[in-house]
Amino acid sequence: MIRRDFSERDIHMALDGELPAEERIAYDAWLDANPEMKAKSARFTADRTALRAAFGNVLDEAVPERLRKVVFGEAPLKTAAPRSRWWLAAAAAAILVMGGLGGYFAGSGGIGQEDPAEDLLAEQAIAAHVIYAAEKRHAVEVPASDKDHLQTWLSNRVGLKLVAPDLTADGFELVGGRLLPAGAGKAAMLLYEDGKGQRLSLFVTTETTANAKGTYMAAQNGPEAVYWLDKGYGCAVVGSLPREQLAAVAKSAYTQLVNGLAS
Repeated sequence: MIRRDFSERDIHMALDGELPAEERIAYDAWLDANPEMKAKSARFTADRTALRAAFGNVLDEAVPERLRKVVFGEAPLKTAAPRSRWWLAAAAAAILVMGGLGGYFAGSGGIGQEDPAEDLLAEQAIAAHVIYAAEKRHAVEVPASDKDHLQTWLSNRVGLKLVAPDLTADGFELVGGRLLPAGAGKAAMLLYEDGKGQRLSLFVTTETTANAKGTYMAAQNGPEAVYWLDKGYGCAVVGSLPREQLAAVAKSAYTQLVNGLAS
């Protein structure tokens, strides 16, 4: 059996089918001996599955003629209008490339207004929700059964006192949570589920200096985010509930979050 030091690069090679067959046994043994890397492999696998589910059908679509001509030098490349921050963020962070074109903002000031911090927070929250809310086995890193550790861990990593809101009165039970990237910092995501399997998530980050609130939808018929940016942190509650219900749950979650921060 081949013996060598493996790394995160080998995890990607294994997932892409590029790991030499003669190294597979040693690689599997390395994963078993390194729980952190094994967990990372499971997360990468879950992310890849979610991405394929979201974009797999695009691979079968024909390349638009105008783009084919540009690629083969048959037409001049025109300067395109600036891309929305959503697609720039998606290109920069593959884990958050969920959502769609045609996003619109319906905030407290009216439809069609944009603000970088507001849009980015809502888009990141929705993207994370789309990826992980659909997961069954790897939706969270720390389960609700270890709630005290979950709150302490996320509080320390994100940089604020995070108390997981109790949403049982709204019909939702805490599933658990995970740590996510958010710009140059980190974000906490708490996942909740009702008796019908409907899920919503709470996304919290300290990466903001804005002060605003509103609602945002990244794609028609997709999940919606109700968000607040205040006092150096941002919070977004994401779900596919009827708007009034989502707003009520979001208000309850936000009130508890604020009370937790102040305690």
